[in-house]
Amino acid sequence: MAAEAPKLEMKPLDTTASFRNQAYAAIKEAITAADIYAHPEEIRLDERQLSQALGVSRTPIREAMTLLEQEGFLRTLPRRGVFIVRKTRREIVEMIQVWAALESMAARLVTERASDAEIATLRAMMAEFETNRPDEHMDEYSDANIAFHQAIIKMSGCALIGEITKNLFLHVRAIRQATISQDNRASRSIVDHMKIIEALERRDTERAEKLVRQHTLDLAAHVEKHCDFLG
Repeated sequence: MAAEAPKLEMKPLDTTASFRNQAYAAIKEAITAADIYAHPEEIRLDERQLSQALGVSRTPIREAMTLLEQEGFLRTLPRRGVFIVRKTRREIVEMIQVWAALESMAARLVTERASDAEIATLRAMMAEFETNRPDEHMDEYSDANIAFHQAIIKMSGCALIGEITKNLFLHVRAIRQATISQDNRASRSIVDHMKIIEALERRDTERAEKLVRQHTLDLAAHVEKHCDFLG
């Protein structure tokens, strides 16, 4: 018997603000945090369940879901309901390739703009996994891995890169999470991360940019070769 698809984790809303806006923010946050590629079943959203979870009527839920569908996070299938959008393998590879270009430029900017203290936070993120095998602490490493890449984007100080990657983040994060335990990727990932950190610390702009780009393109290659669960 097939296992049930994962459910979104929701918290009741603060009734002092706009219900629609709060519902939109809460549902979007839950979608972003969901492992949408870790399970073969699509994730269907139920208005009644969301209404109960958030403690509001169905109207703001419906309005929020309409906004999220316009933004490409959800899609309505006739007679089936509303589902979180999942991309095909080709689409995911293209998104990762775009991310590689943006994050590698972010790394270049980090070498030019970030303080030593900011760059040091990257080493602190990875310090635990230098001595403890990341594949033995997979959940913790998966979270640290995602935070590492987000930090490079943020440290670049480029708001536009941050805005563009925000639209890619849902799918790239979910794929990183779904694949980090495959093909010894966690152990190879920590090695890549330490090389990236060393290049950033030395302000070696060209090497940092190249390492970050190749690290992410390796993920694209892995998805292309191994992720048969994608359409």
